[in-house]
Amino acid sequence: MRHYRPNAGIVVFRSDGKVLLCQRVEDYPKNWQFPQGGIDEKETPLQAAYRELKEETSIVSVKFVASLDTPVRYDFPDEVKYKNARRGITNDGQEQYWHLFFFEGNDKEINLQTKEPEFKDFQWIEIEKTPDMAVEFKVESYKIMTNAFKQKIKDYLNKC
Repeated sequence: MRHYRPNAGIVVFRSDGKVLLCQRVEDYPKNWQFPQGGIDEKETPLQAAYRELKEETSIVSVKFVASLDTPVRYDFPDEVKYKNARRGITNDGQEQYWHLFFFEGNDKEINLQTKEPEFKDFQWIEIEKTPDMAVEFKVESYKIMTNAFKQKIKDYLNKC
């Protein structure tokens, strides 16, 4: 039986409709991704999303907009499983619970030099471009999330 780690995936967008994409400290090809992180015991996926967003980017000025109805799974390739196993992580992949937030702050709030930095850079980009910038094993998850959230972003901005 395969084991998937519960994970909160976080998409933050701003008033021009662009989303925050971050470049991982680790040097994978296509090492851009959305903030994400594990869901702790007794924590809801939404609570984890707020916590992980703050831990990884220092962002707190967000308004919750939407979540995907069901989680999206992806499998780790063998080299990632091996690397994770050395750190005591034995899951086969992740089950991502995606959340969408509107950014009410400005770029000065974004600080990637956190206690345990995961990212070295960030950019604001059209959501449709993000699957092309993701590491291969996350591409399908990003496509599913993108298809679900691109209209929600447009709808939210049209209401403002």
